[in-house]
Amino acid sequence: MTREIIAILRGIKPDEVAEITDALISEGISKIEVPLNSPDPFTSIERMLKHAGDRATIGAGTVLDEEAVKQLAGIGAKMVVSPDCNSDVIQATKASNMLSYPGVFTASESFTALRNGADGLKFFPASLLGIEGFKALKSVLPANTKTYAVGGIGPSNFQEWEAAGITGFGMGSSLYKPGITAREIALNARETVKAYDHFFN
Repeated sequence: MTREIIAILRGIKPDEVAEITDALISEGISKIEVPLNSPDPFTSIERMLKHAGDRATIGAGTVLDEEAVKQLAGIGAKMVVSPDCNSDVIQATKASNMLSYPGVFTASESFTALRNGADGLKFFPASLLGIEGFKALKSVLPANTKTYAVGGIGPSNFQEWEAAGITGFGMGSSLYKPGITAREIALNARETVKAYDHFFN
């Protein structure tokens, strides 16, 4: 089963990626992004792909321009996540056969993203949009739209987001913070997966 949980490893370093990737996958999280404002992100992503590219969907977050998309395609990344809705980035991502998850907050951004080929919408920051804001937007989106809540989300509020119709989540600091061990990450992932499975299955 592929869970709709994207692990956001902001701040990860290349020498950590193998152990941390294994910890996440072992607990059932197989979508992983390395934000491009992390130290040496392309090296981290490339190492992660070589280590576990057949076991996980691995890509980058905080992707802001087409040049970064080209570089990601060149190393074999599978996923591009952005904080904003940039039509050029979405189109370049899809032209390179990668998954596109742009950040949106409004109806205009949501439909712009979908019209340009986005695979799913990243509602960010979800904690500010709130459940009611998301429900209002979801009511006008195509029924099959994949939606992800990112920012201020954790297992404690999975239930209310599931009830509102969210597809999944992008999980950052509740899963990973620079300096924590692979064991701690595995424990965080286990708690996250347990809550997700309880409400989404």
